[in-house]
Amino acid sequence: MTSPTIILGSQSPRRKEILNFFSLPFEQISPDYDESLVPFQGDPQHYVKQLSDGKAQSLIVNHPDQIILTADTIVYKDGKVYGKPQDKEQLYLFLRELQGTWHTVFTSLTLCKGSREYQQTEATRVLFNSITESQLYSYSKNLPWQDKAGGYMVQLAGSLIVKKIEGCFYNIMGLPINTLHDLLKKFSIDLWDFLGPEMKCQGRE
Repeated sequence: MTSPTIILGSQSPRRKEILNFFSLPFEQISPDYDESLVPFQGDPQHYVKQLSDGKAQSLIVNHPDQIILTADTIVYKDGKVYGKPQDKEQLYLFLRELQGTWHTVFTSLTLCKGSREYQQTEATRVLFNSITESQLYSYSKNLPWQDKAGGYMVQLAGSLIVKKIEGCFYNIMGLPINTLHDLLKKFSIDLWDFLGPEMKCQGRE
């Protein structure tokens, strides 16, 4: 089964990992887009859609004839967006506020080619365990947190912090598979046709 090479407009190694579950050929190119220029105005779904769309638009200019896939993921609780922590102090603040409570992870996917564009947003609710200060310190010392919304990882040892999930696991990692499948079908690409051996990503990180 052949398919045009998709541009994954993301520097996330987790999105690359998930897309590599399938034999769908893709090239990973980081979008030239400054997320800090987009203000959060109270609606988390609108906000995450803006960010995902902005990344896609930054790539269309140089790749007008290719299928572009972009995504953005945020953690949201009680009117506040938790992005990627800038330092350990912000990480501690995030995890103290999130521990022992529910929050929502939103990921918006954008798939476009030329003037055709489709977007879909997935929401997953996550309940954290209560954590002690010593556990918080251990988490920050031993696990990679710098490039993750909310400062945590749901996979591998990072799952110690998570008590319950309602919704898509891969949404928390940044690329919900069923949502991706729905959008790809808009371009007549069916992930069921790409269940063969994994393909290595081409191009730049």
